Amino acid sequence: MIEFFYSIDLFFFHLCNSWIANPVMDAVMPFVTEVKNFYAVYVLLFVWLLWRGGKKGRICAAVLAAAVLIADPLNSRFIKELFERQRPCQFLDGVRLLVPCGGGKSFPSTHAVNNFKAELVISAYFPKARWLVYSIATLVAFSRVYVGVHYPSDVIGGAIEGMLLGVILIMIADMAERYIGEKMRKNKV
Repeated sequence: MIEFFYSIDLFFFHLCNSWIANPVMDAVMPFVTEVKNFYAVYVLLFVWLLWRGGKKGRICAAVLAAAVLIADPLNSRFIKELFERQRPCQFLDGVRLLVPCGGGKSFPSTHAVNNFKAELVISAYFPKARWLVYSIATLVAFSRVYVGVHYPSDVIGGAIEGMLLGVILIMIADMAERYIGEKMRKNKV
């Protein structure tokens, strides 16, 4: 049964990495997949949430900050080490590698975890942005397969993990907000 699922994973890896390859995507996907290219956007978004986002923007920024502090090390240092899956560029012959392969493990994709976690958190506080942030998260996840550093199941697993972490952190933030609100009401009485 595992071989069957691996053959499906491999089919979709080759589809994304080789069969649909074209010069435009060869130029765009390495840019999209590199997180450093978006640091300025992340900082501007965070500043906007704090400055112009109102109460829900500040809560969203706090949840995003907590999510980054928790999810990235949890995934990279614990979950990936638990699964110990090699990247396709470390394991397969003939991979079209458009960025450095990296020495880390493959499952689940930390890029997918981080982007889908952020997508879920931002969507929870700003529902009108849902399709934009979901599209960005999906594009980044796809780019990881296209450039040859992840299998499709890596990014699907990362998306699931990221969304679960996002839901948990939003629930904790909601409980904290209610608790603080109750304390403030009791102190006024």
